[in-house]
Amino acid sequence: METNRTLGRSGIEVSPLGFGCWAIGGEWSDLGGQPLGWGKVDDDESVRAIRRALDLGVTFFDTADVYGTGHSERILGRALGKRRADVVVATKWGNLFDEDTRVLNGQDASSDHAREALTTSLTRLGTDYVDLYQLHLSDAHPDQGARLRDLCEEFVREGLIRAYAWSTDDPARAAVFAEGPHCAAVQHALNVFQDAPEMLALCEESGLASINRSPLAMGLLAGRRQGALDAGDIRSRPPAWLPGFSDGDGAAPDWLARVDALKDILTSNGRTLAQGALAWIWARSPRTVPIPGFRSVAQTEQNAGAMEKGPLTAEQLTEINQVLER
Repeated sequence: METNRTLGRSGIEVSPLGFGCWAIGGEWSDLGGQPLGWGKVDDDESVRAIRRALDLGVTFFDTADVYGTGHSERILGRALGKRRADVVVATKWGNLFDEDTRVLNGQDASSDHAREALTTSLTRLGTDYVDLYQLHLSDAHPDQGARLRDLCEEFVREGLIRAYAWSTDDPARAAVFAEGPHCAAVQHALNVFQDAPEMLALCEESGLASINRSPLAMGLLAGRRQGALDAGDIRSRPPAWLPGFSDGDGAAPDWLARVDALKDILTSNGRTLAQGALAWIWARSPRTVPIPGFRSVAQTEQNAGAMEKGPLTAEQLTEINQVLER
């Protein structure tokens, strides 16, 4: 059984598994028509899935104002309702979007925008505070990061947020935020195929939690095989930063071969493939909190089931490294 984790030095306790709320935002796109969601959603099913997660002991939910251009926050707020105090809610800011047309149309690293974005996120979430507020501009200049870190300290003093983090894959940028007393975490990519030793080392040195996006490699480690995807699914026309998928065909064959090579290890002890992928992350560091996405009650149940099985063994980690030749 995997035990609860603390978000860095904040003292905020969360379940070892969080749920990422990108997919439940539904369809949205950039100005050029590139899909940025995961296809169509059923809002009632999303609400049922979140409530089922709560019943199964999941207490951490990660969203962003831009997911579904506000829709993800609204659905999360609706699902939590009176149980808001029982959970830890993380959201993000930095992107500009139009809720009516569901289009991402820019970025804004200004202090004025941060305050405005926080106010509107609180309204959509139906709450008066955010537990973890995260900068969503992964490549913002470190000087901008330092200014926004100081602003987040103001938000903490005002009682609007409890802690903050930067969502970035760059340890140097994460270190800038880590200098703030109420910085609790960094959100970064981490899965069996995409290790992040430097970032995990920074989390250890700076006392931060490691919140892990793409823990299932955008579905590849949840058993996603070949076949066409919805036109509104980002994986149907993968942008350059999204590995493992080829235009129009779904999963890339070379990535599927790697999944197959690891299958026996990951599905040990009666785990599903997805549960094994989450177990690898927990074994990688005691600071990790993977946040797989979901769109159904069935996915909720499978992901939450990983907590009962706990982490892989050190021997299994070594075996995986040998298979992947790293």
